[in-house]
Amino acid sequence: MRKASSISAVLYGLVRGPKLNSRFNAIRCYCDRTVSNSRKLPGPLTQYKRLVEQGKLQHDPNQEAVASQLENLLGRLEQYERDMEEYHTSLANWEKKRENERRRILMEEAENKQKDDMWTSVNNQGNKLFRRWMSKKRPENVEPGVGKWVSYLNRERKLDSIVGRRPIAPAAPKGLYIYGNVGSGKTMLMDMFYSATEGIVKHRKRYHFHEAMLKINEQMHQIWKNQVADKSLQSSIANWIMSLPFDSKVKEWVAAEENYKQQVQMKNILPAVADKLLLDRQADQKGGSILCFDEIQTVDVFAIVALSGIVSRLLSTGTVFVATSNRAPTDLNQDGMQKEIFQKFVAKLNKHCENVLIGSEIDYRRVIAQNQRSKDQDHYFWPSDNIALEKFERKWQEVTNQVGEQITSSTISVMFGRKLEVTESCNGAARFTFEYLCGRPVGAADYIAVAENYHTVFISGIPRMSMRIRDKLLLLMICFKELKRVHFLI
Repeated sequence: MRKASSISAVLYGLVRGPKLNSRFNAIRCYCDRTVSNSRKLPGPLTQYKRLVEQGKLQHDPNQEAVASQLENLLGRLEQYERDMEEYHTSLANWEKKRENERRRILMEEAENKQKDDMWTSVNNQGNKLFRRWMSKKRPENVEPGVGKWVSYLNRERKLDSIVGRRPIAPAAPKGLYIYGNVGSGKTMLMDMFYSATEGIVKHRKRYHFHEAMLKINEQMHQIWKNQVADKSLQSSIANWIMSLPFDSKVKEWVAAEENYKQQVQMKNILPAVADKLLLDRQADQKGGSILCFDEIQTVDVFAIVALSGIVSRLLSTGTVFVATSNRAPTDLNQDGMQKEIFQKFVAKLNKHCENVLIGSEIDYRRVIAQNQRSKDQDHYFWPSDNIALEKFERKWQEVTNQVGEQITSSTISVMFGRKLEVTESCNGAARFTFEYLCGRPVGAADYIAVAENYHTVFISGIPRMSMRIRDKLLLLMICFKELKRVHFLI
């Protein structure tokens, strides 16, 4: 895991080529996401005003207006948490009753199936008189030849009439969809809000887009794998079926119906992924939930389908959604991919979230970068000549000498069971070349692992920007985004 350090997380780069119009900008978030359970942070508006008073932030009326809206949302969460606790109690009782009734209905169908098999046996004996008499007694609710899907739907309808439909979650406070120019403070304000929800709402998660997509892929694979190989569940169902007072043929039919139910659930995997994505496995499932989603975007078809299914599921079950983006909801899908699914997704967002434009025209990342340069705090060295190389090496020695440990190679774990070799590292500081980080088959998962394991990263050999290396530069941007997410200073 990423080691604690008294110094700010820093990324140093050695840049080759002519000086660029677009510089690397310093980025710093001001709230602490690691809040102790024993204390609660003040609301985002209070945090914002305090930082302005301390001179750590420049006052911006647009930012203050958004902080005020987030503060109002925070004030509505305590009652929402109590309502959701009651809802989850009702939901647990409903699920238990429904499963008991489902098995009772299945047993009635199994009994009728056994009787049906008896009639078939009699028919085979050719007793026409007895067959005509028994056909009049044949139960009307047995549907010979009905497919498993129709049988499954009929059973679900019966359950709805006996137990009732799934309890409806109480109306959650409307979330916020904050959009606007880059560097306008969207992420900073969302992080202030997120930190202030500690101790108010039980289930809270904050994801950046790339991290969320990787988690969704990982959860989909894990859920599918568990459903296929869940031997304990299969053993429990098998023991229950074997204990039934029916002949082997009817038991085989019951087993087939149970297996079909699991297949239906596996096909509709996104709701299960949504629940796993949000709920804390260590916590009681009762209570409210908040999802904070940074830099929401729709880069491909999978992102549209996954976000639509998962966010819609969470919103329909009472989750409060707070998101940031550079674009308004209707402008997210400019390529027109999966229009119908996307339009439903936008309609769901508009129903459950207030769209808030943070209208600041100032890119505060540049302001911070200028402040850092005025304090002679260099975080990149240009051009890549002998002098810059010497400064780069001197800075590496300075950082590694602070911890007083030997420079070694190491291996860190990456999502999906992969590993990333780190050729030079020293107690939370790591060193890479541009080609190693961006010129190989790597991606966001690798950069997330780097950000979680190191507080300081050095990158050498960053080339002049050009369309010839566009793919590598896109990876470098993703790398910077993931490092920024855990408060690296770039």
